[in-house]
Amino acid sequence: MRKLISTLAVVILFSCQNNAQITEKQKAVIDAKPIEVPLQNGKAKAYFASGCFWCVEAVFESVKGVEESISGYAGGHTDDITYEKSNTGRTGHAEAVEIIYDPEIVSFETLVDVYFASQNPTQVNGQGPDNGSQYRSIIFYQNDAQKKIIEEKKSALAKKLNAKIAAEVYPFQKFYVGEDYHQNYERLHPNQSYIRNVSVPRLNRFKAKMPEVLKDNH
Repeated sequence: MRKLISTLAVVILFSCQNNAQITEKQKAVIDAKPIEVPLQNGKAKAYFASGCFWCVEAVFESVKGVEESISGYAGGHTDDITYEKSNTGRTGHAEAVEIIYDPEIVSFETLVDVYFASQNPTQVNGQGPDNGSQYRSIIFYQNDAQKKIIEEKKSALAKKLNAKIAAEVYPFQKFYVGEDYHQNYERLHPNQSYIRNVSVPRLNRFKAKMPEVLKDNH
């Protein structure tokens, strides 16, 4: 029994030390200087996390001025990230999307509005049925101007709802493109049960809130 207690103590101590280490690594991510992604062929990039990336990808691709939405991972402290590792909730990463957009057609400010309008902004560590830190809401900023836009909109929404807004605000560091089978998932798998029961209803709720930003074919 004594040996068992000793072993358990070592395990608990190791676990606490490991969690403290992860916390420090994650703090370094949050405190880092943001990296600004340059325009490419006149197109800009923005990064958001808000629950399942299948859902978020479809929402942003319905918006005028958005050329492409790519599913992946961001916000964590590990370089070796996969879907399976993300699902452990121990990498610090959240399922995220990279938005490639034309700033002459849609502004970063409008994309932030789309972000908040397409989710339950008060749900912590998840959206809908998806729960865990890998599904938490994060908005990534690349410069002080973007950070100011995010913080002002987050504050205004908190005041409007009289509630705390769950979205975290991180400096952008790096986006890890997700596995091929995650890309355009909603469009390619319209009859999949999760898509029918979660993704499509979420997309439709967003469309009803912001019809003025939708592409003509939506």
